[in-house]
Amino acid sequence: MVPAALEKLEKGGTLALAGIHMTPIPQMDYERCVFYERDIRSVTCNTRDDGRRLLADANRALQELKSDQIQGTGVLVME
Repeated sequence: MVPAALEKLEKGGTLALAGIHMTPIPQMDYERCVFYERDIRSVTCNTRDDGRRLLADANRALQELKSDQIQGTGVLVME
């Protein structure tokens, strides 16, 4: 999956690997997958509960935006 995602990533883009259980990253073609300043970042402390909280917060923010409760620019802060 990682090589396929990197191939689709735009120049200068970042691929975040946030899985709890990941398969090994295979050897990749440098030109197709990593060249053009593409980055691979790992994310730690990512649990299902973290994901649920993120989605709940994002959903609340989108609902507020949809109902015109946000004036100006809305920012979803993640700590």
